[in-house]
Amino acid sequence: MVPLAAAVLHLGGVEPERVLEIESGEGDGALFLAREFPRARVRGVDASAERVARAKARVGLDPEGRIAFKAGGPRRLPFPDDHFDLVAQGARRLAIGEAARVLRPGGRLVVFHAGRPADPLGLRRRWTAQRLRRAGFEPFAEGGAGGGSFFVMRLRGAAPSPSD
Repeated sequence: MVPLAAAVLHLGGVEPERVLEIESGEGDGALFLAREFPRARVRGVDASAERVARAKARVGLDPEGRIAFKAGGPRRLPFPDDHFDLVAQGARRLAIGEAARVLRPGGRLVVFHAGRPADPLGLRRRWTAQRLRRAGFEPFAEGGAGGGSFFVMRLRGAAPSPSD
């Protein structure tokens, strides 16, 4: 969770309206993102129906429908194109093309990994950098925190914000 929290500090002043956490598990990251962005609608998706049920149980009373979880895998996200301002994902099964599909132009993709220092994602490797560029991403920020690391990317297609 610490690398995700650190990444949020490096979004460049973005205040997202719609947030997605891919592979949300029991909802820790999505609930954190909902607290960090109190005006945003936050969605979590996970391939395990059991983990989705546990995450839903943790939400409790949410009369505004700000936080929701649904079943789905990272390679076939159950959301429309250009829907989210921020997509966060742990580094397990990175689906760059699908994240680009659901992210609005100018939106941010946060990839984080707890427990491994110094670029565990391999994002500096030539092939991954090429995949990111082909999908329309450009590096925005990266760092380490809490024994893990994060990488923030911006999806091209919109004018950069003044803080970019």
